[in-house]
Amino acid sequence: MIEKVLCMVAVRKPYLLGHAEIAALYGVERQTSQKWKVDGTLAEPDLVISGNPYWLLTTVLQLSHDGSREVTEQRLAEYEASIPGGYRAVPGEQLPVIVGILEVAKILGQDKQAISRWRHRKQIAASDYELSGSPLWLIDTVLADATARGRHVVQVEVERLRAGARGLQKPRGRRSASQVTRPREQSLPGARTFTREQAGEAASFLAAVFAQGHSVVIRPLRQKP
Repeated sequence: MIEKVLCMVAVRKPYLLGHAEIAALYGVERQTSQKWKVDGTLAEPDLVISGNPYWLLTTVLQLSHDGSREVTEQRLAEYEASIPGGYRAVPGEQLPVIVGILEVAKILGQDKQAISRWRHRKQIAASDYELSGSPLWLIDTVLADATARGRHVVQVEVERLRAGARGLQKPRGRRSASQVTRPREQSLPGARTFTREQAGEAASFLAAVFAQGHSVVIRPLRQKP
């Protein structure tokens, strides 16, 4: 008698980190990781998912090359253990498509609030990652779950994501004074006097003043006796 054995194989997924995971790996505050990104110490993110930046482990480990930042073996082992089926991908390598709540909503033709409700009610597959407080899925996990539940899939969105289409990264922190563009202050125009023969010139002057957002007070000029 031949027994059939069902083997569960862990899905392979690249080791990925957000700011919280980078901070934990280096034993620093999350704000420090964010500062590293702002000042260019940390490379540009390898992935942007639902507007949030994420880095491959190999990219993050480059921070320790100059010896000023240290990753202990214990912290590295704890991180890798938190990502079952993880592997060390390198920048430029073909990666699986990974999506967040915003992308899942587009794939399933829903809004993000609906996806969040399904997740809390366990009406959608468990996320493959939970990074920096955000759930992430492999796109194949989402599609398999949709098929099993008989949910409609927006194929155009799937093709866009597989082709590498992504949204913009959300802005983080306050803009510095040098980054803020302030409108130039315009000086108030001086008072002008026009005669009846200068009606055209007066009209041009009024139009220019109104265009600058100013109001005008017109007073008749009393002639001296």
